[in-house]
Amino acid sequence: MNFELITTDSGSNARAGKITTAHGEIETPIFMPVGTVGSVKAVTQEQLRGDVQAQIILGNTYHLYLRPGLEVLSQAGGLHKFNGWDRPILTDSGGYQVFSLAANRKIKEEGVVFQSHIDGSRHLFTPENVMDIQRTIGADIIMAFDECPPYPSEYRYARKSMDLTHRWLDRCIQRLSDTQPAYGHEQTLFPIVQGSTYKDLRKASAEFIASRNCAGNAIGGLSVGEPEGDMYEMCGLVCEVLPSDKPRYLMGVGTPWNILENIALGVDMFDCVMPTRNGRNGMLFTWNGVMNIRNKKWATDFSPVDENSPCFATSRYSRAYLRHLFVAGEILGMTLASIHNLAFYLELVQEARKQILAGTFATWKTGMVQQLKTRL
Repeated sequence: MNFELITTDSGSNARAGKITTAHGEIETPIFMPVGTVGSVKAVTQEQLRGDVQAQIILGNTYHLYLRPGLEVLSQAGGLHKFNGWDRPILTDSGGYQVFSLAANRKIKEEGVVFQSHIDGSRHLFTPENVMDIQRTIGADIIMAFDECPPYPSEYRYARKSMDLTHRWLDRCIQRLSDTQPAYGHEQTLFPIVQGSTYKDLRKASAEFIASRNCAGNAIGGLSVGEPEGDMYEMCGLVCEVLPSDKPRYLMGVGTPWNILENIALGVDMFDCVMPTRNGRNGMLFTWNGVMNIRNKKWATDFSPVDENSPCFATSRYSRAYLRHLFVAGEILGMTLASIHNLAFYLELVQEARKQILAGTFATWKTGMVQQLKTRL
C-alpha cells in the first residue's frame, strides 16, 4: 500500500490524498460502506460501484469468521472473489464486536474468549489468530487486534486496556512478519490508538502506535457514547501525534457533520453503519438536512429526495414514492434509502476533497455543518 499526501487545507488540518492498493486507488478523505458479513445490507455490489461510487468497503472479521467461515472463504479465494467486489476491502479485527459482547466474553493476556451470538459456541481470538483470519479473508487493509474500552471508563481500566492493546499490537506485527498473504496481494496492517477520553493516555497511545511505523494508523474507542466535543478533542490530539505522511482512519464515525469536523482535524478515512441502518428506518441525509421520509408531509411531495444530489436513486424517485414504499412495508424502500444515504456520504467526502484542493474547506465546512444538522 502507498499513501500520497497531495495537499493540506490552508485554513484547517484537512488533507487530500491518495491510497494505492492491489485492488485499486482510494481518493481521500473517504467514507467506507460497512459490509459486515460480506454484504452492505440491502445494496448490491453493482449499486455500490454505480449509484454509490464506493471506492472501498469494510468487512467484519468476527462475523465473517462465524459465517460463512474460513473454510468457505479460503476455497472461494478470499472475500473479493466470494462476494464479487473487485475494489479494496478493509477488515476490522473483531475487537469492537468483542467489546459489544461484554456479557459473553472474557479478556485475558492471551486473547479473548467469547460466545458466538449465533449458537453460543465458545471461541478464542488472539492477536495471532486474528491476523491469520484476516489473511484468509484477504482484505487489502487489516486491523490490529485491540480492546475497545467502554465509555465511561475509569482511568485505571482505560490505562490497563491501552497497555494490553499495545502488547497485542506487537504480537500482531510479529505474526504478520512470520506469515505470507493467502492470495498473493499485499495486506497492510493499521494499529489502533486507544485511551478512552483521557488526554495523557491518548497521547501516549498515539506515540506508541506511531513508533511502530506501520503504513497507516487508526483511531478507535470513539463514538461509543462520549459527547461529540470529547470525540473532537481526542481526535485532534491524536492527529497532532500520528505521522502526517500516513493515512489516519477514525473508526465507526459517524454523522455527516461528525465526518466534516474530523476531516478538519486531519482524518482521512471513515466508516459507519449509520447511512444504511438509519436509511432502513426511513431517516435520509441530504444536502439540506435530515428528513424522516415516513412523515405525512412528504405524502404528496413529488420532488426528488434531494434535488442537489446527482445520485440515480435520488433523482429518479420522488419523496412521495419513497414514503409510500416505507408505509407499505415494501423492501425496495429500504434499498433505495440505503443507496441514497451511502451515495450522499460519498458525495460529501468527494466535495470535501474538492474544497481542500481549492483551499476553501474551512469556510465551506462551517456553513455546511449547520445546514446538514437541519431537520426538514
